[in-house]
Amino acid sequence: MKNGNAVIRVVVLTISDSASRGEREDLSGPAVVAELAGINPEIVATEILPDDRDRIAARLRHYCDSDAADLIITTGGTGLSGRDVTPEATKDVIEREAPGLAELMRAESLKITPLGALSRSVCGTRGRTLIINLPGSMRGARENLGAITRILPHAVSLMSE
Repeated sequence: MKNGNAVIRVVVLTISDSASRGEREDLSGPAVVAELAGINPEIVATEILPDDRDRIAARLRHYCDSDAADLIITTGGTGLSGRDVTPEATKDVIEREAPGLAELMRAESLKITPLGALSRSVCGTRGRTLIINLPGSMRGARENLGAITRILPHAVSLMSE
């Protein structure tokens, strides 16, 4: 994102067994990139991963520890099914939670649908990288990200101090 002189490097990870196998098109990852366009991000990478806790955690660690990204957004794997492990993988990686971001996303989602209560999204930091979990549906990802987009530049700038 370019705000003033700050460029925020963003990685988008879609977590989906079927999309990772090529059985369905990833609509959520591109929707996340489109939602961020208004704040002009520098998209460093987009990837599609299966619902595999260790693989998700490894990719999160890679981007955080290599200082490749200021912001990592995951989409998918936040629901209640047994295969939904993105929050657990994120908790394996983060050093500090940022619960207010997840709370804001859930609060805004609940204004639209009671199904927002089913989200288990986690937000937190590792080093100087902010990690945000979004739902896997295109609509849910866009709505949740829309709830926090305006505060992301400030959040990321605080981490670089």
